[in-house]
Amino acid sequence: MSLVLIVDDVRPLAEQYAYDLKRLGGHDTMLAGDGREALDVLAREPVDCVLLDLEMPGMDGFEVLRERARRASTVPVIVYTATGDYERCSQAIRSGATSFIDKAEPMERVVQEIALVLERRRLESEVAALQKEIGPDTLVGSSPAVVKLKDGIARVAPIPSPVLIVGESGSGKELVARAVHRQSGRAGAFVALNSAALPPDLVESELFGHERGAFTGAATLRKGAFEAAAGGTLFLDEIGELPVAAQAKLLRVLEARQVTRLGGNRTITVDARVVAATNRDLAAEVQSGRFREDLLYRINAHVLAVPPLRDRLSDLPELVQHLVAATCARFKMKPKAVSAPAVEALMAYDWHRNNVRELRNAIERMLIAAPGDSIGVEDVPPEIRDEAAARRVSSGTPPRTFQELKAEAERQIIVTALERHGWHITRTAEALGLADHASLLKIMRRHAISRD
Repeated sequence: MSLVLIVDDVRPLAEQYAYDLKRLGGHDTMLAGDGREALDVLAREPVDCVLLDLEMPGMDGFEVLRERARRASTVPVIVYTATGDYERCSQAIRSGATSFIDKAEPMERVVQEIALVLERRRLESEVAALQKEIGPDTLVGSSPAVVKLKDGIARVAPIPSPVLIVGESGSGKELVARAVHRQSGRAGAFVALNSAALPPDLVESELFGHERGAFTGAATLRKGAFEAAAGGTLFLDEIGELPVAAQAKLLRVLEARQVTRLGGNRTITVDARVVAATNRDLAAEVQSGRFREDLLYRINAHVLAVPPLRDRLSDLPELVQHLVAATCARFKMKPKAVSAPAVEALMAYDWHRNNVRELRNAIERMLIAAPGDSIGVEDVPPEIRDEAAARRVSSGTPPRTFQELKAEAERQIIVTALERHGWHITRTAEALGLADHASLLKIMRRHAISRD
């Protein structure tokens, strides 16, 4: 049962509102005759909603709104007025009121408005709770591969030696790094640096910092990533992309636990736990001379392998629900349910491109496409839906929707044309009127078509 505070200097009117709100909406109510009394009630009572008159002697409704903002109160306020001055009501909205209503409206309309405001507040509370619950280091799944990964994180997190995370692009390596940091108990910051995005001439400055005047453009002293991550974790993503010269300097820092800023001569002791990640085969990179063998031995004291999404498809339903909730929380959207056919379409897709990153992108598109409170198969991105339908067709499962029938027909057209032209890609693309052979290859991948 909600508590509504009615703020009005006309006592009989306030009492009538209190009676009707109890009778029609089941609300408990409290009364305040002026703004000062209203603020006192808000300070001591768990008020769920305020019905505020703007025109009052002494402290009027606008002053109440200003003081509410100063106190950072989140209790929703509905302003109501008998003057019909909608410009003042709009001004009240700009001052922080949730909505406004005319006193001439029937009481049923007032009860409805309060119900809408309370429902909105409930949803905002749910979103806030989700934002706390769904952090950037949440690792979702209960498949054997993910359980093994979680166990590995728990084992290595308390040990301050370096960790190497390996996995395909988009599989969630930074998420694993954040989980390692969170479970390590280290009080310092988590600092992430994408090695592939660092310009070669700025790698050392980003890692170790620089003194003022160290090079053209160095107008001020700048601490590097190692200093910024003091007492915490330095995450070096795509470490295989570091230039060989920078690898040598990184190795020295890892061994000596000291850095020297560019342009400086003072050594600074650093206490940053290094977690590196790569989607490359670093052993092969060592053989080709692109990665230092001694650095590899230094960073792979503990290795965590992140499984690709296609190897943990049993986690996909749970992962979909998690990503939908997380995305709704991030965009402050009302939570939506995902239908079983939509999940089935996602399960049937070949997640060989970008893994969880691609799934996250698909979820965002589905949330935007879905007009109601539920995400259906028709809201699944067409390239995923069509490929899923094509896979069901190729496996002998009969199609169920127009989209699946369309996918079956397109697949059959492509296969027939390929067979007619002896599986010559360029000639087939020309015969079908496609722009080039790459367009045909893209369609073939979508429908899982191969000569075998």
